[in-house]
Amino acid sequence: DMAEPIQQLTRNNNPQERQSIPFTLIQRKEKLGDLLYEKRQYGKAKWACIKMKEKQYEQSICLGFMKLMRYICEQNSSGLYLGITVPIVTIVHTNEAQSAMTQAVTVAYYLPEVLQDEPPHPFDSDIIIEEWPATIVYSR
Repeated sequence: DMAEPIQQLTRNNNPQERQSIPFTLIQRKEKLGDLLYEKRQYGKAKWACIKMKEKQYEQSICLGFMKLMRYICEQNSSGLYLGITVPIVTIVHTNEAQSAMTQAVTVAYYLPEVLQDEPPHPFDSDIIIEEWPATIVYSR
């Protein structure tokens, strides 16, 4: 099921073709010279998002990512490969008391700059295009 998206990604897997999302570095945490994480602020932008709720957190991330890859690799209204932006963001959801993680996660793909004004529509109805306000992201 994922053979074509993986082949498309492999054909287009030149680091020069990956668009890094513009951000402002807020904090950088290192330990013994190794980067543990960065706290970044991203500006207002459109993202393709999918919310998943599988039995295991890892399954939700994996399945959400695979659905986004299909969207990126031609299963969209343009019929074109959209290009990779990094990082792909995973949002972990908590219960109302914010005391525990829920099984739900959101996996999100930043739409490349050239698509921000008119993003292609996904064929998968589970994927929605959202405009996010400026957002804080922890990256590792």
